[in-house]
Order: sequence, then structure tokens, then C-alpha cells
Amino acid sequence: MNHEVNEEIATYQELKAAANRTADWRERLRAVEALGKIDNPQALDVLKHRMMNDPVYKVQEAAYVQLKEIGENVEKPARSQEEPVKGLTKMLVRIKKSLPAGHTYEEFKEKLKKMRIDVYDTYEGNKGEDFDKWLEEKWASLRTSQSKKA
Repeated sequence: MNHEVNEEIATYQELKAAANRTADWRERLRAVEALGKIDNPQALDVLKHRMMNDPVYKVQEAAYVQLKEIGENVEKPARSQEEPVKGLTKMLVRIKKSLPAGHTYEEFKEKLKKMRIDVYDTYEGNKGEDFDKWLEEKWASLRTSQSKKA
């Protein structure tokens, strides 16, 4: 019996850590789905936190589903209309400026991924199939010259 309890605690700790990894929304999604299946009251806190605070709506929604299946009285989170990352445009401009003139979109995308995987991951999770199109449009619209400032 004691071995089972220790195994469950270890599983919970691993899932809690995975649910809180900022750079991998897919891992958070898997962890949220698994947390709903284990019998650990602390898992409820993690699920509630992900439901209310995850920057990727798919993860919020999955946490909501798990909580409902457990029997918790929770309301489905609304999809936020706010940017999940404050100061995104300034951050992207800095990355664009750090690249040589004439760089490609792919170079910009890779540098964003290397410098801010958390930001990359958040938008990839929220935008889904439209991520590349969205990021390329964002990249093309970024102004990096002082003379182009409005």
C-alpha cells in the first residue's frame, strides 16, 4: 500500500511540474488531462490554476473539462480578447532589429524560438494552424527604423 501512495505522489509531482512548464503547451495539455485521472486532491488546485491562468486557451479548456468530469462546479473560461503577452510588438521589434538587414522570415522565426520559447509556444498554441501566417504578417509589419516612427 505504501508503495502505491509513494508512486501516486511521484506521479502527481511530475504532472504538476509538467502542467507548469511555460515553454510547452502540449506538455501542459497532456499533464492537465492526466491530472484529471489521478486521485489526488491537490490535482484540483493545479487544474483550477491552469483553467484560470494558462496563456493557451486549449489548456484552459482541457482543465475545465477535467474538473467537470471530476464533478467540480466550474464555469467554462471565456477566451480572452487581450494579448497573452504584454509588450509583444516591442519584443518582436527588438528581435527583428537584432537580425541583419534582409533577413528572412524563417531566420526571424528561429530567433524568436531561441530567445523567447515561452512567447513562441503561447502564440503557437493559441493560433494553431494559423500561427505561421499570423507570425509572418506580424514580422512583415514590424517597423525597425527610427525614421518610420509615426
